[in-house]
Amino acid sequence: MNAKMDDMDDVSLEDARSLLIDLVSIPSPTGEETEAAKRLVEFFAAHGREAWIDEIGNVRAPADDAVLLTSHVDTVPGEIPVDVQPADTEDVEAEVADEEGEDVLWGRGSVDATGPLAAMAAAAVRTGVSFVGVVGEEIDSKGARYLVDDRDEPPEAVVNGEPSSTDGITLGYRGLLAGTYVATSESGHTSWPDPNAIQRAIRWWATVEEQFESEEDGVGPPDRRNGGGEAAEVPVFEQVTTKPVDVDGGVSDDGLSVEATMDVQFRVPPELEVETVREAAEAELEVGTVTWNDEVPPVMTSPRTAVARAFRVAIRDAGEEPRLVRKTGTSDMNIYADAWDCPMATYGPGNSDLDHAPDERLSLAAFDQSVEILERVATTLSDGDDR
Repeated sequence: MNAKMDDMDDVSLEDARSLLIDLVSIPSPTGEETEAAKRLVEFFAAHGREAWIDEIGNVRAPADDAVLLTSHVDTVPGEIPVDVQPADTEDVEAEVADEEGEDVLWGRGSVDATGPLAAMAAAAVRTGVSFVGVVGEEIDSKGARYLVDDRDEPPEAVVNGEPSSTDGITLGYRGLLAGTYVATSESGHTSWPDPNAIQRAIRWWATVEEQFESEEDGVGPPDRRNGGGEAAEVPVFEQVTTKPVDVDGGVSDDGLSVEATMDVQFRVPPELEVETVREAAEAELEVGTVTWNDEVPPVMTSPRTAVARAFRVAIRDAGEEPRLVRKTGTSDMNIYADAWDCPMATYGPGNSDLDHAPDERLSLAAFDQSVEILERVATTLSDGDDR
């Protein structure tokens, strides 16, 4: 189905900027995306496109499925006063050289990922391709998971929206393994030599970290050597990263036991399977149990797909030199790649160093340029001409 019509491609850059500023001005932390979703539906309706909010909260605007443009509606918590200010030309955020003092939008979500979301909405209307704004990406990707389960067939191609700067094409993300360790021990005097549950939790995590720091056990970072015979530095993207994210412990309410709970995360490189990391962590368990709450496989796509080629051409047409990016985190693209056998990449305006930051901000010149690049990419894929 192709929804492109003469009266539907009239989204100006001013219209796109207005949508962006409105969305950034509407608080949308995970679980509270409804008002922002309604603004997106209004935007599509105003430009002649049918859109609605599905039962999970996603904004659905189906059309030409030659490419699906999708980004997430939710942001992390944190209030940053929304303001448009002249750019400092030396500011690391100013992605587009701008000697005339081009404006910068400050506000939570301007980079992650309301900027990419608004740019994709504008490009979708301009070109008549499919669009979905998903919910819950910052917590559990429930919107993306629902989308892949709800669709009968995958789109022909996917562009996921996350900040990559206007010249970056993100092709890879590490996977995620998240779990909760729990241990209990009898309460007793602190002078007793036997380890309590808190010590057990600390010791388990120390052995897990040591396991993944080793280069000789076949599970940790690969043992790569440079020409001089010394160990070469392993990029973070190719490592397993271990991180405790929450710890709670102490004497139980009834005073009869000591309890410890530790929430942990692992980031998994594409050369490993999540199952391998899970088994290695479980092998270090002597006391206590670990329950795995979330598993997301890593993804690394080819730079030679139709999507990647279309982006390289569009970025060069915009006067930039394209960069191929691998990110150390995890995104909804991991979900799509695991479910759909179609070419895909992630793209969007914004400096990803400002993700979740207290000084999150986006160059409006970069936003404008990303809209035009996305329009070129969507048109190329829709026409079937990726050069």
